[in-house]
Amino acid sequence: MTVEQKIQQALKWWTYRQSIKLFLEAENIRDGLLQELLTIRRDLELLAIDKLNLSVAQMREYLLKIEQFYPSLQKLSDRLCPVSIQDSLPLSIESLLEIWITSKPHLCFHINLPAYWRHESVESSLVILRTLEELLTIILPELLTPIVIEINLKQEINIAQLTVQLTYPDISTLIFHTSLPELEYLYDSFQILLSGQCFCQSQNLKAAWHFLW
Repeated sequence: MTVEQKIQQALKWWTYRQSIKLFLEAENIRDGLLQELLTIRRDLELLAIDKLNLSVAQMREYLLKIEQFYPSLQKLSDRLCPVSIQDSLPLSIESLLEIWITSKPHLCFHINLPAYWRHESVESSLVILRTLEELLTIILPELLTPIVIEINLKQEINIAQLTVQLTYPDISTLIFHTSLPELEYLYDSFQILLSGQCFCQSQNLKAAWHFLW
């Protein structure tokens, strides 16, 4: 495979993965939030037509339904782009990991993020966040057994480094998840989009992925 073909294949994979995420989020909005909003609207329209007076309990019920939209929209907003992305990459990473911690309680995250971080462009921060998200999706086994994941972000002089280390339950699971072809697409995409470097190291049952930019 030529260098041009390798680049093209990696960017096609990256674009496909991001398109799937947007499609699934749009489906969630259509099947969830929009349906709830339409239900509330129909109920209010019927009340207006019938000229019924709402009781205090009914008012509270409708207010509660409307208030529930706020956290749902906030979660959607954070999934698409964390509010802190313009100010702090560590906070954006923390926001992303909160979703994983909540949805996958069997995973044990050890997170080391600096309080202060250099300025990163929104574009670079988004690539880093999506890279971390894709990496976790690829390397995590579909098991409900407890798994320890260590995530470290640090900066040495002008080089930033994100390290993700995972302890696997057995050697065969480690070999399988460190040899998936999707990892090569992810490495190439990261190198192209951020002009960065990435590599994987493994020892015993531990594998560590390093992303430098």
